[in-house]
Order: sequence, then structure tokens, then C-alpha cells
Amino acid sequence: MAHIVILGAGLGGMPAAYEMRNEVGKQHEVTVINASEYFQFVPSNPWVGVGWRKHEDITIPIEPALKSNKINFIAQAVTQIEPNKNRLTLANGETVGYDYLIIATGPKLAFEEVEGLGPAGFTHSICTLAHAEKAYGGYQELLDNPGPVVMGAAQGASCFGPAYEYSMIVETALRQAKRRDKVPMTYITSEPYIGHLGLGGVGDSKGMMESAMRQRHIKWITNAKVIKVENGKMFVDEHNNEAEVIKQHEVPFNYSMMLPAFKGVDAVANVTELCNPRGFVKVDEYQRNPTHKNIYAAGVCIAIPPVEATPVPTGTPKTGYMIESMVTAIVHNIANEVNGKEPTEKGTWNAICLADFGDTGAAFVAMPQIPPRNLTWFKTGKWVHAAKIAFEKYFLGKMKKGSSEPMFEKYILKLLGIERLK
Repeated sequence: MAHIVILGAGLGGMPAAYEMRNEVGKQHEVTVINASEYFQFVPSNPWVGVGWRKHEDITIPIEPALKSNKINFIAQAVTQIEPNKNRLTLANGETVGYDYLIIATGPKLAFEEVEGLGPAGFTHSICTLAHAEKAYGGYQELLDNPGPVVMGAAQGASCFGPAYEYSMIVETALRQAKRRDKVPMTYITSEPYIGHLGLGGVGDSKGMMESAMRQRHIKWITNAKVIKVENGKMFVDEHNNEAEVIKQHEVPFNYSMMLPAFKGVDAVANVTELCNPRGFVKVDEYQRNPTHKNIYAAGVCIAIPPVEATPVPTGTPKTGYMIESMVTAIVHNIANEVNGKEPTEKGTWNAICLADFGDTGAAFVAMPQIPPRNLTWFKTGKWVHAAKIAFEKYFLGKMKKGSSEPMFEKYILKLLGIERLK
């Protein structure tokens, strides 16, 4: 009997557990380890930040969902990974052995790389549910004391969609509250242009996203490096395409949300032969670490090079469909290994995103994510807002029931009228 341990219970870890249980059968043991006792649907965090969702709307308790599928659950943080001993150490001092390990931890948020950035400093975040709840508190204060708003993503950030989403959602919420006329908005991003998305753009994303920003009277600064943040003021260097500083900005704000750069979580990053210098897990074409071949990884925690060099560093996003395809490949490869076969499956590294703008939205498909592409698809409309709401309900329902089917592929591709991406 093999013991398969999954580290992390997010968009990658939970589906991995269900798929693994379905694929390897009851003769093998599957265990999920996660610091939190609840699963949260992270794509809904921008809604939490304006009070459109609450904790109970986007979370489910992990243990009952896993237990009903005969999957073990340990609600502890992992403090040490010892690959040579196939052993994990938990925060309570206990150890857990494994035959195969799937790392799906998500990232560490590197707020410390910019002075004054983050919830411990002077800007908010929507990267976690707790951060989004705090951001909502700040938004409520903004309603009482309207003034300039700064949104965006700092240098090294790799997940730009939520920054655009939250900017547009806040703008919509302010209009609904009849406060928009009192709130100048500026979007600050390390991207070389609006709509770059860390993907080198997708179709006409530049023109369409710029148009959306203009229609909503949101100014922007691109090729931006945030130098530091003080109370009510952000210091930003704007660069040209040769990475030369062409202007230095002091941008005032009453309220700000800035996404940080990501790093690998400490327990993973501390295993130097497992990771790159940023602490992201190195994987081969089968999602398997080249050094420790019984360790697999999926999602934001894996090392993927930037799509292209940019004047200010930008990372590459890992969207839900991409994570799902990595997970499915891992499950089949481990199933092959426990049956004495070699790994054969490879993840489909294509990008799909539904970005809500509060009362409308944008959807894009990039296949593959690194150009040139076989398929480029980008559209906007009110239907995207409705589709994301429907998918939130669909995904949470499937997680609660323990579904092992590929949800992004089944739901979103069908919704968009696109055949399976290969």
C-alpha cells in the first residue's frame, strides 16, 4: 500500500485528493495536510473586499468533505520537508511519512520586498480571505472618507487578474454607493502595458482593457516599480522600454490594494535542491521534481519562467484550468507508478480566466500560454459577470460533494463554446 500525501488544500490540493482517491482506489492511503480547517474559493476574494461575499459564502469545512471520500485530513502547518527520509514535520512536532508527496501549497506573499507594502504596512491585499476581509474594512472607511484610491500589482507579481478585478469591482461598488465622483482612481502595475497580464497580452487584451479603464475613468502607470509606501503615499518609479527611470511619482491615496510578488512557502523553499532561488518547486514535463522523483508539484508553487523579459520584472500566472491540468497529470502519473509503470501524462499549460468587473467582465483563453499560440480568445460582456457567479456556486458544490471530475474543463470550456484544449 502506498501513502500519498498532498500538502495544501486549495484549488490544486482538494481536487488532487478527490482525483487521487478515485484513481488509485481504496487499497492506497491518501492524506491531505493543510494549516487551515476550511477550503476557500480564492477567486471570490475580490467580492469579499467590497462586502459582496462573506466568509461562509465561499468556504467549506475540509474534514467532513474529505472524510466522506475516505481521505485523511491533518489540520496542521508543515514546518519541515525531509525528502531523503520521505518525511514531513508538522507544527505540533509530529511527523508524517509518505511514499509520494504532492506539493500544492500556493505561494508565500512577499510583502517584505517593498517597504510599507501589505496589510502589516499601508496597503491592503485580497490574496487570502483574511486579507480580503480586512480590505473590506478599509473599503468601508473609504465610503465614510472618500479620497484617492491606488490599485495594482508590485514588481515581480505574477497574478494580475485579481488586481484588475478588484479595481473594477471597487469602481462599480463606488458608483452604486454614489461615491465614485469623490474618488480618483489610479492603477499602478509592473506590466509593460495594460492588459499584458503576465502573458504578453492575449489577443486584443491591451486595447480592450485600456478601453475599460478609460470608460471607468481609471488612470494608470505601467512599467512601474514601487519603491516604498508610506501612510497615504506611494513612491513609484516609471520606466521606459529600456528599463530606464523616466519619471518618479508620489501618488497619494486614502485606500490602496496592491498585489505583491510571490515566493515559495518556507518549508518548501528551505529544501534548496527542490526549488529555484525564489523557492518555487522545479518540475519536469510530468510535474515531477527532477531530484526527488517521488515529489510532484502543481499550481502557483511551481517554477515557471516569465513569458518574456519586461523592463520591470513580471511573473507568469497559473490560472485555474492550468492548475487543474497539472493535477490530473500528477494523479495519473502517481497511479502509473504505484502500478509499476512509468509516468506518461503531461499537464496542459493553457490559460483560461473569467475576470469579473462588478457588473461586466472579461474572459480569455491562451493556448498555449507562451506565444505563438494555437488559440487566442478574449471577449468582454455582462455574461462574464454572471458566468463567474455561476461557476463559484458550481465549484463549491462539487468540492463539498467530493467530485473528481475536471471542473474548469467541463464547465468553463463548455460555457465558452471551446472544445477541450490539448
